[in-house]
Amino acid sequence: MAEAGQAEGMTQQFTRNELVARLVRAGELEVSGEDPAEAATYFDTEKFRFHGPDGFESDFDGLTAYFASVREAFDDRAIRRGIVVAEGDHIACQTWIEGTFVREFTQSPAGPLPPNGERVVFDLLNIFRFDDRGRLVEEWVRTDNRGVLRQLGAEGS
Repeated sequence: MAEAGQAEGMTQQFTRNELVARLVRAGELEVSGEDPAEAATYFDTEKFRFHGPDGFESDFDGLTAYFASVREAFDDRAIRRGIVVAEGDHIACQTWIEGTFVREFTQSPAGPLPPNGERVVFDLLNIFRFDDRGRLVEEWVRTDNRGVLRQLGAEGS
């Protein structure tokens, strides 16, 4: 029987704290956009799969395009992590991404939306899976899209 953290014959080379640090850094780079090449090193860019709310599915390129739209639409961006739980090659955590909505947000849950000048907080629950090289290969996200749309000023939310 495999030891904990050795799913499918994989031996984890990173400690929990190292994986958390890699996760935090990857998030900071995606939100800031400061070094796309470094950001890509935290992902298996060929195998990465994103599973979002309402059945949304994407690959690494789609995730990168989404964060580009966030960076374009929001100024004063920040990302924070809350409770973190790790087991083997999976990490679950609370995440808050926030910014001031100052330009069109092309990838909102309702499609393109005009800016409202308000501070918007994306309140997320994430589960991440890493490979044996400490790269992100899968992410599941849950959020309250209705609450996000309300903050974005979408009508009917």
